[in-house]
Amino acid sequence: MANLENIKARKTLDQIQPYSPGKPIWEVQEELGLERVIKLASNENPLGPSKKAVAAIEQGVLGLNRYPDADASDLKMAIAKEHGVEKNQVIPTNGADELITLISEAFLEQGDEIIVPDPSFSEYDFGAHIMGAKVVKVPFAQGFAFDVDAMIAAVTDKTKIIYICSPNNPTGTYMKKQDVQKLLDAVGDILVVFDAAYSHYADADDYTDGTEFIQQGYPLLTLKTFSKIYGIAGVRVGFGIAADSIITSILKVKEPFNVNTLAQLAATAAVTDHEHVTQSREANNDGREFLYEAFEELGLPYTKSMANFVLVKLGDEGEALYQDLMKKGVIVRYGKGWGLPEYVRVSVGTEEENEFFVQALRELIQK
Repeated sequence: MANLENIKARKTLDQIQPYSPGKPIWEVQEELGLERVIKLASNENPLGPSKKAVAAIEQGVLGLNRYPDADASDLKMAIAKEHGVEKNQVIPTNGADELITLISEAFLEQGDEIIVPDPSFSEYDFGAHIMGAKVVKVPFAQGFAFDVDAMIAAVTDKTKIIYICSPNNPTGTYMKKQDVQKLLDAVGDILVVFDAAYSHYADADDYTDGTEFIQQGYPLLTLKTFSKIYGIAGVRVGFGIAADSIITSILKVKEPFNVNTLAQLAATAAVTDHEHVTQSREANNDGREFLYEAFEELGLPYTKSMANFVLVKLGDEGEALYQDLMKKGVIVRYGKGWGLPEYVRVSVGTEEENEFFVQALRELIQK
């Protein structure tokens, strides 16, 4: 009889923890016996999916006996037109998460290094560890501002990729355009992956989603997703924009049918749904301001956000308040996993959901 303990996984997996998405609504309802639960933990679009995307899915269902278009040609063309780039500069993927893994597989080798601001999205670390690369974390400056000089100073001859999540998850802060320029000019031939998943929500005059630097010839890849403002997280589709040579390298490690048919149809329709984007952005702006006012009233420090969530400091009782909010039917994201045990990240919900959350928080703090 074989001994299963002798089946050894790669040593690099010792550094990897499975991604924890947080509890779904149904699980919290069952565990706590609650009828009403709202989820403000995953930065989803509270207005729902693009209506154009839904219509495209309904029309495409009868074609599911066929394999998807391996090239996702229509989707590439729609993305390229929307962003003013060439079709061969676009790569659609099964969510932005897959693209991060593909970038790692295409460009990282054992012993290479990536630079990541800290705290940020955990999937950058995941992709590096899979390839046996080292993650070099650069802490944010005061107020969770990007420390560009520290990032530049962290570069070594082993650095292969620098990740910038802007607006950053979980802080909501962004890297100013002039700082992106400074970083690119300083690091030379190192690939910069610019995660602009929340770019539609950013309204600062000096914000950039990175695309302009690609057009200027810099080695930058802009990464985006349809899971946020377009509201189709459930079908999993993201994309990258970069120079043709960078995209060609990534295509060599991509599975042939990675973006399913319904995802392609939905995303191709959603990318042109400007009305849905505008409505979602306006609702988000109103919701952010409502949360800011509530946190100020409650005396809770928070970080001004360019995204669809707000990071708020609850103090030493952070974990207890997170658990108590859940008991009241409000799921938020606890910050301990980012090294922020005094914080929670709150997604902007509908007007009614925001009010429900604030009332629950007020009752807990003022009791």
